[in-house]
Amino acid sequence: MRPEAVQAMLPFFSERFANPSGSHRASRDAMLAIDDAREIVADCLGVKAGEIIFTGCGTESDNTAILGPTRSAGGTAVCPASEHHAILHPVEHIGGRIIGVDEQCQVRMDELGAALDPAHGDQVRVVSVMAANNEVGTIQPLAAISTLVRRLAPAAVLHTDAVQAAAWLDLAAITPLVDMMSLSGHKFGGPKGVGVLWSRDGQRFEPLLLGGGQERDRRSGTHNVAGIVAFAEALRLTVAERESTNVRVTMLRNRLVDGLLAMSPCVVETVSRDVKLPGSAHVMFEGLENESLLFLLDQEGICASAASACASGAMEPSHVLAAMGVRRELAHGAIRFSLGRTTTDADIDHLLSVMPAILDRLTPTVEAANIAAGTRTSTSTTTRAEKVLS
Repeated sequence: MRPEAVQAMLPFFSERFANPSGSHRASRDAMLAIDDAREIVADCLGVKAGEIIFTGCGTESDNTAILGPTRSAGGTAVCPASEHHAILHPVEHIGGRIIGVDEQCQVRMDELGAALDPAHGDQVRVVSVMAANNEVGTIQPLAAISTLVRRLAPAAVLHTDAVQAAAWLDLAAITPLVDMMSLSGHKFGGPKGVGVLWSRDGQRFEPLLLGGGQERDRRSGTHNVAGIVAFAEALRLTVAERESTNVRVTMLRNRLVDGLLAMSPCVVETVSRDVKLPGSAHVMFEGLENESLLFLLDQEGICASAASACASGAMEPSHVLAAMGVRRELAHGAIRFSLGRTTTDADIDHLLSVMPAILDRLTPTVEAANIAAGTRTSTSTTTRAEKVLS
């Protein structure tokens, strides 16, 4: 978290602890803090304060954007196969349409157009396309997508999951293109457990949570005042610093990826840098397994992620890479290095200094010889994490 966001939270754990739904002075003070935060967030997005809905997380915002309009007015939903599961699963749950992406993880516009065809029967009520992918960092062409949706399905709500994009892209340039947007505080230096759903005036949807009537009956539940205040402060600072942060982090990301590419021919850059976020360094190590790589990186104090999920004890390739058509054996070596405002040159130096020894440890002699000779073995002989541990 940003130190400023932490400081903004602290009073609401002690002297300003009141429930903002009450009627006494302490409650009014808490509600005033929420109203101020709402104004800040709205200003950052270039929208009206009354259109900002505070939620518990990005997942809740995403689920509301899919299930709320379809429950309210019927119809179905459309999304790409590369979406975060917070979108993909609710779309699948209601029997919606899943469309493809290309090798850069950008939406296949012909498939989107076909999915919007009324000949399918159910009217498309929601189209959801994330502003930038959370795994590989691809930025979607939302202007072109918006134009297509407005032409072929003018009654549809266009939603974007901007959770990953918020730290890097100008959200105020995106909101005119869409009708709803999801955000989550922890992606730009705010706390976990607080999110936002922006919904343009006039959008009707059935709320997921019923009860207290908070957020003008759009999201019931006692407000997380401390989280909301910190969310707003973190977003305000992110917007103010975005341009300079993007320039600096892009240079760091490029140095990191270039260093890895120069280190070994087994390193493959997943997505072209001209279509991705500055903080995303997603690469694949051909012939290696991310399970082992992550273990050894962790031993060196490097926190990275595998673009995969553990299912029944087996590492399954990422659904995003599968949607992009990446070969399964290559996807097993996928690693995501995420950079941010706190990343330094020293961090990149450290990673590049320890990586050669890690690659040497994981690459058997016969594989190294094949790589040096410009050939590939047809089957992987990479040591697994269990062998590393032993």
